[in-house]
Amino acid sequence: MSKPQGSNVKERAKSALKDEFLTGAVKFTTERLKNSKLAATAEHGNWEEWRERGRQIRAHTVAHLDYYLSRFIANARAQGVHVHFAPQAKDAARIAIEIAKHKGAKTVVKSKSMVSEEVHINEAFQKIGIESIESDLGEYIIQLANEPPSHIIIPAIHKNRQQIADLLSKEAGETLAPETKVLAGFARRKLRDRFLEADIGLTGCNFGIAETGSIVIFENEGNARMVSTVPKTQITLMGMERIIPSWDDLEVMATLLPRSATGQRLTVYMSGITGPRRMEDGDGPEEMHLIIVDNGRSLQLGDPEFQELLNCIRCGACLNACPVYRHIGGHSYPGTYSGPIGAVLTPALNSNVQQWHDIANASSLCGACYEACPVKIPLHDMLVYLRNRKVERGAAASGEKMAMKGFKLLMGSHTRLKRAVKAGRIGQKLLVRDGYIKSRIGLLGGWTAYRHLPALPARSFREQWTEVSAAAEKSFKPMDEEIKSRMEEIVRGRAQGGHRT
Repeated sequence: MSKPQGSNVKERAKSALKDEFLTGAVKFTTERLKNSKLAATAEHGNWEEWRERGRQIRAHTVAHLDYYLSRFIANARAQGVHVHFAPQAKDAARIAIEIAKHKGAKTVVKSKSMVSEEVHINEAFQKIGIESIESDLGEYIIQLANEPPSHIIIPAIHKNRQQIADLLSKEAGETLAPETKVLAGFARRKLRDRFLEADIGLTGCNFGIAETGSIVIFENEGNARMVSTVPKTQITLMGMERIIPSWDDLEVMATLLPRSATGQRLTVYMSGITGPRRMEDGDGPEEMHLIIVDNGRSLQLGDPEFQELLNCIRCGACLNACPVYRHIGGHSYPGTYSGPIGAVLTPALNSNVQQWHDIANASSLCGACYEACPVKIPLHDMLVYLRNRKVERGAAASGEKMAMKGFKLLMGSHTRLKRAVKAGRIGQKLLVRDGYIKSRIGLLGGWTAYRHLPALPARSFREQWTEVSAAAEKSFKPMDEEIKSRMEEIVRGRAQGGHRT
């Protein structure tokens, strides 16, 4: 299995769909995660109330981000944290490199961080001769494969145990059995030494607590706790929107995130870090740096169509629910983020109309992402907004413009629509088999290449509704006449001064 090839989403999607293992692996794992999430949220009981509370917390924080970010920075600095601000991805990488050079670092050990992927920190370290080692097992696997993550939560979702065994065997210099216990055991032994020898530990940040200047990291493997306690210097990368006002608000997020991501009641490790090591502490870094990354996030502030995008808590639930992602996987998308959130976030952060033209069309607009999102981000609406902006800027293809004009003409007249449906029923007769159109002919080929197209029914809903309405009117007519007669009798009785009821 190789990474999907192509210069755009459509070409990479076609490449991915030809890889039966990739499509099977992604579908299997996302289905399992989705079902686990549904079971966990059903068990919770009042999930919709918690979703709404999560939305309120994130919306309030983002609406007042200047205040909470300033408060967070002031409190973090009061705890001894060196706070840096990076307007762009290149600035974040530059700051991290400057810190590493100042400390004379030769090795950096990392915990899982999507922001570090966004700013390409591993490549930046590699260019100056600093070794950067991923310690999350999934990230470690794809680092050995020289690939980006395929999923926000499960980076190596697209690989099987044999492929993983081949990668780890090459690293080990011996053949490892494709068994989870054996592979995880080797990675644990290998990484344990790297934790101990690393000069710098680099982490991401799930949430920053404004009231204390603390950072909170969610994880399941314990590696982030090692990264943030063993090396003498810690660097944390944080998207500027990842703030919540208080520790009380963390209770809501600690309920929403793990259930939405993997169906867990609670993440295995949740670390709250408030500044570097103090005299009375048993462990922790002697020096702590926090790099707050903008990289296009501030462009969404005040935008009525996209500000809610900053509410995202990176749980990956929208990927697991999306019928497009579940078929083509994460490497079909450009940029760091994939799935519905990536389809909106990538063009929004880059403000690139060409990417809108590409990614925004890779969606069925079914709304499954909104239903799955723990903070109720309307990603399906945002994809429509992106498509609209694409058209407004004149980036729509000529064929698309003609198609939409034809659609407008057809849907603008009931008579034309009725005739078109009738003609379609006649024209499909040569193509329909067992109620489906399976032929790859003309414009139908894009659909029928990977799925069956349902045939037009013998009678449309409108036609059936007309018949049902007529039958209902006929059956209710005697009753209506009886009611009318009774009401007339009551009126006559009252006019004569009677009291009949």
